[in-house]
Amino acid sequence: MAGGQVLLRVLDSVRKVTGQPIVEKFINPGTLGDTDESEIYGRLPQWGASLSWSFARTVVGFFDLFTMSTDMATCSSAHIGTLIGVNPVSKQSLFQFPIYFYERQTTMANIKFFSGKTTPIEMHRVRIIQKLNLRPIDERWEAIKQAGNNTFLLKNDDVFLDMLTDSGVNAMSNDQLAAMSQADDSYAGSATFYRLEKALQEVFGMQYFLPAHQGRACEHILSKVFVKPGQVVPMNYHFTTSKAHITVLGGEILEIPVKEAFEMTSDCPFKGNLDIDALKKVIAERGKEGIAYVRMESGTNLIGGQPFSLENLQEVSKICRANGIPLVQDVSLLSDNLHFCKQREEKCKNMSIHEIALAFAEASDILYFSGRKLGFARGGGICTNSKQYYMTIRELIPLYEGFLTYGGMSVREMEALAVGMYETLDEDVISQGPQFIEFMTNELVKLDVPVVTPPGGLGCHLNARDFLAHLKPEEYPAGSLASALYLISGVRGMERGTLSEQRNEDGTEPIAHMELVRLALPRRVFTMSQIVYTVDRINWLYQNRHLVGGLKWIDEPKILRFFYGTLEPIGDWQQKLIAKFKEDFGDSL
Repeated sequence: MAGGQVLLRVLDSVRKVTGQPIVEKFINPGTLGDTDESEIYGRLPQWGASLSWSFARTVVGFFDLFTMSTDMATCSSAHIGTLIGVNPVSKQSLFQFPIYFYERQTTMANIKFFSGKTTPIEMHRVRIIQKLNLRPIDERWEAIKQAGNNTFLLKNDDVFLDMLTDSGVNAMSNDQLAAMSQADDSYAGSATFYRLEKALQEVFGMQYFLPAHQGRACEHILSKVFVKPGQVVPMNYHFTTSKAHITVLGGEILEIPVKEAFEMTSDCPFKGNLDIDALKKVIAERGKEGIAYVRMESGTNLIGGQPFSLENLQEVSKICRANGIPLVQDVSLLSDNLHFCKQREEKCKNMSIHEIALAFAEASDILYFSGRKLGFARGGGICTNSKQYYMTIRELIPLYEGFLTYGGMSVREMEALAVGMYETLDEDVISQGPQFIEFMTNELVKLDVPVVTPPGGLGCHLNARDFLAHLKPEEYPAGSLASALYLISGVRGMERGTLSEQRNEDGTEPIAHMELVRLALPRRVFTMSQIVYTVDRINWLYQNRHLVGGLKWIDEPKILRFFYGTLEPIGDWQQKLIAKFKEDFGDSL
């Protein structure tokens, strides 16, 4: 086809296909075309055709085309279909001919070893490196003292393996880095913004997008719009900043996850589910006016990165819509949740990752995210299909973030984020993190080290309450464990327990449901040998756990104290731990 118009249609009987060879051979650049398949649309510009898009949801299934390879050596099971060219105006048939569509083989996550081992394989090549430092233990002791036993306050030069967070520290792909070079830094009307907007529209099927500089900026704005004093926000579990934004406005959070959420050792596949009966009870007691919105957090951060099921989300959505209550979903950790739904939920096994993502979005009134997690860049945003919500929220973006076409984000990061959103639909990309976490968790289970199971997303979670069972909750066992682990290994983890809470209004200490040390595994950053090293040092620490004591405050901020508060050890337990380390390891780092 040269010039004119062409309509690309994928027949219902064809699944997981690549149309690139056909497009490249038969459709010349400059042809105006339409397609009823969203992921073909996303790839056609790269194949040379300039398209306008007509999207029909009546197509049976979406096809995970983004992950398809045009190399026939990586494909199997050819399917015969038909490419039909139709003039969209006259409906006149332009051409029709048989073609072969190729189904891609199963994801690389299913590689098996002859030995029977289940070691995950890095699905990337390392092309750029950053040198690491492993300081001697005496230097690490000085560093943790200077940081007030708060791993957030450690200098990165003093850290060997940084497992504090995955926020903004995931490794970008070569496609993301390349995309950054085309950034349009216009203050208003930037082409970069429209590329990101288009990517989000395609991935989520939501019409409106408002940019923000990161996830907590979205929380701030949503709280400003929806939360009134005395209202409650029911949720599967809170995140530190989401709670702070709600409570500072006089609202209250109400955590109503399923009972399995707080079971450290469990085989429940979806510990992030919201308790449906509890939600109904809250609505009956508080009424629509007493509830600001219902919040669902994918990959619930503070309870071990545990996912919720698509079925649970849809049940929550049905209840919310029946009662006129907005359902807001934090999708910062969506990629992990998509992976777990695909692997663990029966209704999702035959769905593509894109189908699951669309279903997540369809069930929600508002999505918000941190691009530092979702998309492997730095930024954030709010998506919705509601024009009313869009118009209301829109007014606060220029006030707090920046103009509507950048929202406080770097345009280079926006370009990377657009590519990262498409990469989120690639099973090989989103499966590697959970596989590494599962491997690390299972290795620690073999050593009887207490960890959260089943393995979740984001990172491996140590159960500090059982790890340091001799400590009182008020002695901050998770904070002590994080400090001790850095001291004996150079590995920086994050306290996710009572230290991460904020005091009650009467000054009492709210004891967290869980005392965890999160060892985040930023995607495509660590090698398997580094995971093995970390497991080894944790095992040694567990064997010597009786030496670890508690912490007490030196400087305790009132808000988000875990970020910048400082503490000191109770007694001389750190000196004793260092002495034992030197006895066992000699001059080893």
